[in-house]
Amino acid sequence: MKCIFPILFALILALSLFSGCGQTTQNKGSNVPDSDNKLSVVSTIFPGYDFTREIAGETVSLSMLLPPGSESHSFEPTPQDVIKIQNCDVFIYIGGESDSWVDGILASMDTSNMTILSMMDLVDVVEEEIKEGMEDDEHEDEHDGDNGAEHAEYDEHVWTSPVNAMRITEAIADALCALDEKNAGVYRKGCSAYTEKLEDLDASFCDVVQNAVRDTLIFGDRFPFRYFVEEYGLDYYAAFPGCSTETEASAKTVAFLMDKVSAEGIPVVFYIEFSNEKMADTICESTGAKKLRLHSCHNVTKTDFENGVGYLEIMTQNLENLKEAIS
Repeated sequence: MKCIFPILFALILALSLFSGCGQTTQNKGSNVPDSDNKLSVVSTIFPGYDFTREIAGETVSLSMLLPPGSESHSFEPTPQDVIKIQNCDVFIYIGGESDSWVDGILASMDTSNMTILSMMDLVDVVEEEIKEGMEDDEHEDEHDGDNGAEHAEYDEHVWTSPVNAMRITEAIADALCALDEKNAGVYRKGCSAYTEKLEDLDASFCDVVQNAVRDTLIFGDRFPFRYFVEEYGLDYYAAFPGCSTETEASAKTVAFLMDKVSAEGIPVVFYIEFSNEKMADTICESTGAKKLRLHSCHNVTKTDFENGVGYLEIMTQNLENLKEAIS
């Protein structure tokens, strides 16, 4: 969500401030009631939630604001969400345009007892790009603002690189240890075990890419994988940059992707989670390519969430699909 309607925003802030009047507050880093005695961690989206779950297990009180099965880019916080943020010890968010609503909410609160982690601040960020074949007229209109000045738009999906996922995980563990020394051993052990799994995942991706016969990926969809392809030296062609709000590609873009698949004998066309898959279907029907999903892990379905499916399981399936696409 790019902004919040002023009246709704005012109501949310008023309710959150009212709720705060009756809050039981202890020392810095301990806003939870005595009866609970757990750190409260709130993540706006799934990666921060899942990384924390792997580090801390049930040692913390953990919640995710984005409902499972929902698109993060259209998310709007409820008054209850604002109250959760206000009452938490650790708040994890992306730090980009899709959750720019966070700035206004945090500015309205006393955050002196809160540790705030922006995932985009924990890694080196890269800009979205307009690749050959993408129709870029609307992209330019959106970013050519004052007197034609262009504004950089950064890819927010920093966690799609397992190496970045390690950095984010370690930062979360550091924050938990600083706030809860009593359970620091739990957090360090959880972080170490999870980082080792992420290192194995990274090594597996490196092995697949090093033994591949091609290095080009085709997405009949949006493209939230800049960090992933940069990490492993892959090339790509897609319909839209990042998580563009465009829902329909031009005929020119579809034809370009079809020609690329046919000319280079590319066996797989990717789509992403929560997609209508229409463009990928069209390209596959025309070229005979196989349609497979590459999951950006920004959220999971309600069923997967209830079953405890995590980043590692999703990325392991991505590994298998990538292998089929480039081997």
